[in-house]
Amino acid sequence: MKTRALLLIPALVFFSAAAAMAGAAPKSAHADIMDAKGAKVGTAKIKAVKDGVQISVKVTGLAAGDHGIHVHTVGKCEGPAFTTAGGHFNPTSAHHGMNNAADPHPHLGDLPNLKVAADGKGSATILAKGVTLGDGANSLFHEGGTALVIHAKADDYMTDPSGNSGDRIACGVISK
Repeated sequence: MKTRALLLIPALVFFSAAAAMAGAAPKSAHADIMDAKGAKVGTAKIKAVKDGVQISVKVTGLAAGDHGIHVHTVGKCEGPAFTTAGGHFNPTSAHHGMNNAADPHPHLGDLPNLKVAADGKGSATILAKGVTLGDGANSLFHEGGTALVIHAKADDYMTDPSGNSGDRIACGVISK
């Protein structure tokens, strides 16, 4: 009987550890960014950091200039307009834009503009404060998921709901 109990203890420890690991928040995520024709135009690597998540974006083949880029509230990217991605990720019901006069602002889906050079290439490393990869309302993996959307024009950082950033030209579902 003692031998059976001694064998059972390591098994229980193993299964407890496995259950804890299964429930742990992922440390990273990614998105393949596609244009309206379904061609891959970029990638995003996302990792958990102290105050939120860090998003490293690289794109190619986009028009030169500044482009609004936002986290959207639905993990679905059906072209050509990408309206299936829903509105901006805003679990705290804040106003759009860091320069918006109304409080609270900005919402969690707001990100700085993405600059694309004359050769069509652009990259940025962005901190999305308050966003998580774990559980809860601020998680990129909430029910229905999230997407990263690039817009045709620059975000003005103040106009609700999307900073006058124009059409959605590229989209990537954020995945574990």
